[in-house]
Amino acid sequence: MSNTSKKTNVYRLTGLGILTAIIIVLQIFTTFIHFGPFSITLALIPIVVGAAMYGKGAGAYLGAVFSVVVVIMCITGGDPGGFMVWSANPFMCVVMCMLKGTAAGFLAGLMYQLIAPKNQLLGVIIAALISPIANTGIFIIGMLLFFRETLASWAGGSDLLTYIIMGLTGVNFLIELGVNMVLGPIVVKIIEAVNKTKRA
Repeated sequence: MSNTSKKTNVYRLTGLGILTAIIIVLQIFTTFIHFGPFSITLALIPIVVGAAMYGKGAGAYLGAVFSVVVVIMCITGGDPGGFMVWSANPFMCVVMCMLKGTAAGFLAGLMYQLIAPKNQLLGVIIAALISPIANTGIFIIGMLLFFRETLASWAGGSDLLTYIIMGLTGVNFLIELGVNMVLGPIVVKIIEAVNKTKRA
């Protein structure tokens, strides 16, 4: 292995290690910030950063790290809504949590990889857009398919779709999406700074 390859690997491992720590801390912290039954997810930001800098495989890994923390919060009751989902069906709770986070990271990396060669800013914006859409979309589908009774009890007799959009995920999703969009240009600057460091 050449010195350049070794240096690249060190940068990658160091970067992923830092992002892993940030994701764990952010997700534990935001578990206690609720708008509705579930907490907001600010950990998607470092997931998008990692997916853009290191590729879709790294995005999937960082998304899986986020998912593991979510599962732990569900099991321990740190996330009360998640604990109810865990209590209703532990296996599907784990599958849903792991799938939504991993897909959010993988798809962010894929979109960036496809778009950034032509327009880096647009690549970051689309990656930042697709990440919360995948995370929230898979969550909603999973809840409708496997936790309909739990949803119905939360909805208290109101229409399930209306409850999901207006009560369960609506505010959380908009906050996550807004934060990702606002920080898009900052992500570009981070990537440019890292690339300059690699070339130095």
